[in-house]
Amino acid sequence: MVYGYIRVSSDKQTVENQRFEILNFCEKEGMTIDGWIEETVSGTKSYDKRELGNLLTKVHKDDLIICSELSRLGRNLFMIMEILNQCMDKECRVWTIKDSYRLGDDIQSKVLAFAFGLSAEIERNLISQRTKEALARKKAEGVVLGRPKGRKSDKVKLSGKEDIIKDLREHGVTITEIAKIYKVNRNTVSAFIRERIETADET
Repeated sequence: MVYGYIRVSSDKQTVENQRFEILNFCEKEGMTIDGWIEETVSGTKSYDKRELGNLLTKVHKDDLIICSELSRLGRNLFMIMEILNQCMDKECRVWTIKDSYRLGDDIQSKVLAFAFGLSAEIERNLISQRTKEALARKKAEGVVLGRPKGRKSDKVKLSGKEDIIKDLREHGVTITEIAKIYKVNRNTVSAFIRERIETADET
């Protein structure tokens, strides 16, 4: 399957330019697009919450995703590398037109795989450092971070920590890491975020 992926960041932009580039490229290469994915969303939004995320769950070995340029996949390097790494795991190819980028089963891709792994390790270390800095900042502000003494209710453990947890999540701290900080089950953190933070953001 050959997929054409198009993303614009606002409804004031048009998808037609990207569509034209992809169609023109496919004509020269003798290929046909089997499916289009078009979305109007900021590239800073997590890819798994976009149509791109749905595409990545269904692609198979030797499928091909074509887009005009790498920046259409995401707005920061780590997100783009994470997307490409997921494609490599599924042996799905990614081609871009303006960048002339090719992700496939070749030495370039194998070198990139090493770079992806190294970058992921560096990013994990940076997240850990940012977590420590965020917690130190909250502690300096007088915020009590640990589990309240003498309290056993899951609700009480995290009550009043909405802003802290939201801040940690925005800085890339995982649910598992937050659960370790507050000494609760990760399911407790997930439910708390869903019921107390995400619901509040929607209102």
